[in-house]
Amino acid sequence: MTGPRIVPLGDSAITLVLGEGISEALSRRVVATAERIRTAGISGVRDVVASYSSVAVHFDPLSIAHSDLRSRVTGLLNELDAVDVDPDSARFHRIGVRYDGEDLEEVAGRLGLTIDDVKTIHASVEYRVFVIGFVPGFAYMGPLDERLALPRRDSPRKRVPPGSGAIAERQTAVYPSATPGGWHLIGTTSEPLFDPHRDEPAMLRVGDRVKFEAR
Repeated sequence: MTGPRIVPLGDSAITLVLGEGISEALSRRVVATAERIRTAGISGVRDVVASYSSVAVHFDPLSIAHSDLRSRVTGLLNELDAVDVDPDSARFHRIGVRYDGEDLEEVAGRLGLTIDDVKTIHASVEYRVFVIGFVPGFAYMGPLDERLALPRRDSPRKRVPPGSGAIAERQTAVYPSATPGGWHLIGTTSEPLFDPHRDEPAMLRVGDRVKFEAR
């Protein structure tokens, strides 16, 4: 892997590109880097957002110059060189799920599996939250067992009910609110993944670990 790159993101943010693709090791490095920047006390930094392979740092250009922020972040990256995060330090969640999704039978048929196979495989893996996006609280989790890998639906639904557990490609997710969606629905949960009235509205954060339990 090549070294980290820092690229501009408009006039009030920069992006730290730490690698390519999606992997647990890269995600741990992204989370470690984002946390180091958050806790560095850099004046003018407004927000730090971790993604699959990069970290976006939003700043107030009236409080810190782009060049100064770049210099500070470069120093932090050098301190974090080859540093990883202990996976046991991440928050762990158990989410009960009923495997009753309307696509479950179709998914099993396309994959050459039984419905029980799909349930067992999906619930046997501990997933990592790679990124939060699309809508508030929507956590992209993986890696999904390759035996369950399917491309997204050819025709997205106009409305997916909240609490719908779904899979697509090598990832799984739970829709936190009613939205359009093109993932395959395999189950439902009553867990409120996003509640704007909570102190921390989104239940899951990037780097969290999640285990689904069949109910």
